[in-house]
Amino acid sequence: MAQIKFQRLSSASPTFWMLVLAHVGVVAAGLGAALFMETNGHRVTGMTNQIVWGTPHVFAVFLIVSASGALNVASVSSVFSRLAYKPFARLSGILAISLLAGGLAVLVLDLGRPDRLLVAMTTYNFRSIFAWNIYLYTGFMAIVVAYLFSMMDRRVSKMTAVNKTFGWAAFSWRLILTTGTGSIFGFLVARDAVSGGVMAPLFIASSLVYGLAFTVLVLLMMSIETHETLCTREMISKFRGLLIIFSLTVLFLTAILHVSKIYAAPTRAVEAFILLDGGVYPLVFWGGQVFLGNILPLLMLAYMPRAHSKRNTLGLASILFLVGGLAQMYVVIIGTQAFPLNIFPGYEVSSTFGDGAINAYSPSLPEILLGLSGISIAMLIATAAFRLLPFLPHGVPVDAHGVAQEAEEAMAEAGAAA
Repeated sequence: MAQIKFQRLSSASPTFWMLVLAHVGVVAAGLGAALFMETNGHRVTGMTNQIVWGTPHVFAVFLIVSASGALNVASVSSVFSRLAYKPFARLSGILAISLLAGGLAVLVLDLGRPDRLLVAMTTYNFRSIFAWNIYLYTGFMAIVVAYLFSMMDRRVSKMTAVNKTFGWAAFSWRLILTTGTGSIFGFLVARDAVSGGVMAPLFIASSLVYGLAFTVLVLLMMSIETHETLCTREMISKFRGLLIIFSLTVLFLTAILHVSKIYAAPTRAVEAFILLDGGVYPLVFWGGQVFLGNILPLLMLAYMPRAHSKRNTLGLASILFLVGGLAQMYVVIIGTQAFPLNIFPGYEVSSTFGDGAINAYSPSLPEILLGLSGISIAMLIATAAFRLLPFLPHGVPVDAHGVAQEAEEAMAEAGAAA
């Protein structure tokens, strides 16, 4: 296979810079929202003593899970020796770091007293999955940085064994990281809707969908800015197939989760709340997660047209997968808190503190702004990286109408032969 050449984003269109300014504005609004909540307390949010994780946590967990999945393209190229994915390995790595940084930024700003983060990083309760996650997040960052170095340094990149070792380390660590994130919910035995071992594989499958969707959207955007087709027809076909497989896996594991809960008598009430009579939560689950976030993009990809509009279809499907991911995290994080805790299974509990009552929650504007700022932080980090270092592969030049030249077919055939 011919040597792959990489490039920096040396120039950009006015539309691109307007998008960057929009992200800067969202980050500024998010910082202002964090300061507002820090000053006034959580009473200005929709969170209460019963629902302690709100919309910022939805965005934070969504970004952290997506970061793990974004690294999948690099893993496929190095661990599984699929050379067609190798040009996108660098982009995959930096996008994983960016998404994780965005998610962690939201968590730090939402917790309050970010100046005491050092205490949380030096004092651990190892019986808590949250303490383990600090190691998982920082370890992920360090391993991916080393992985990128092994790919980008001229001397080290020629050492196949070293690159493969870092590839395996990053692949293994991201699986452990996503397992730890899913286990946060799977270990909550008082939350009947999510407790169980299936949460770990469900989060792993979800990460593959969301991470690949982010990767596809970034590649399509960079194709416009570099005036090159970074996504050839061959890669569009591969990404399409992977998204279909990953999405079907998510639907399958989601079905297992809910069927198993319906089968067990103690958890039927919470399942009825999530799936049928929980107000907004069944609407978010069926309308957002299942239909908009999985079934509709699956139908779009299954009946994708054969013309050049494949790229537009793939991009729109990727956006819908991300919308479905946010809906999924909303149900998992907030919907499960809205249903009353089952602290003493098998016993009837009564008090004057509203036991057995459904907990109300409405996202506030500061929460939404803080959550959105996490996505903008991730995109700004990735953009700065693309401008400073050669993370982007060289693609096929396009003409003034944005149509790839005939060389694209030759590249696709060469990639298939390799």
